[in-house]
Amino acid sequence: MFLVHSLSELREKLAEHRCSAQKIGLVPTMGALHEGHLSLVRRSMEICAVTVVSIFVNPTQFGPTEDFARYPRTLETDVALLAGVEIEKKGKIIVFAPPPEEVYPPGFSTYVEVGGTAEPLEGERRPGHFRGVATVVLKLFNMSRADVAFFGQKDFQQVAVIRQMVRELNVPVEIVTCPIVRESDGLAMSSRNRYLSPESRRRAVTLYESLCLAQRMILAGKRNVSEIREKMLEILTPHPEHAVDYVAFVDPRTLASVSEITEPVAILLAVRVGETRLIDNFLIDRF
Repeated sequence: MFLVHSLSELREKLAEHRCSAQKIGLVPTMGALHEGHLSLVRRSMEICAVTVVSIFVNPTQFGPTEDFARYPRTLETDVALLAGVEIEKKGKIIVFAPPPEEVYPPGFSTYVEVGGTAEPLEGERRPGHFRGVATVVLKLFNMSRADVAFFGQKDFQQVAVIRQMVRELNVPVEIVTCPIVRESDGLAMSSRNRYLSPESRRRAVTLYESLCLAQRMILAGKRNVSEIREKMLEILTPHPEHAVDYVAFVDPRTLASVSEITEPVAILLAVRVGETRLIDNFLIDRF
């Protein structure tokens, strides 16, 4: 497995694969890898001859009061995990871990602004977040010139934003969305889970429990969003350390809010559990 830090090194390692028309996969990450990330890598290795795993804590997607400085940086452990996957899948991985100046050289001032799917929910609550995400992801697409890029469903809105950017800017990359990987009690795997205290970790499972309740209600024939949301909040709000940011029912393609469920629906949550903000979602497309 190769670990490279510069664009020139990355292009050099990919040159032989590109010349022989081998498919290149990309898994963009901010490191602190867990089984959710590794599931994306495994999926890429099933489809592609070589997989680029980027590890870069992107400063432009963090707000001034967010956790950029303390976001976990565990490159040595991440590389060891990826080496294990490479052996397991008998494939080839290139880890691209650039320093900030390689991604944002001095004087950098060009950003990607996505409308539509980037505007509600996280877009409202984290101004500038998706500008940073779209910019760095487009740069990674251009740096790797990947044929296929893999993202997790846990970041449902982010995937919608990236799909819109790819479609509207004619970026020649296929986007593959992979299922959420969960802990045994249902909590969606996230690098930020390590911030949770033991008590907060126990309470964090209520996000999953509220989504399961909503799914059961929909499958039982309930269609009114207000009624379903009220029942979800009964699970989420009794805990004084929980601050519910949003419980949203949206069209999975446009992220437009819905009030009655007549077609497939995505249920998106953002909840602060203690000091840690967690997101989760269910996509319900059969009922």
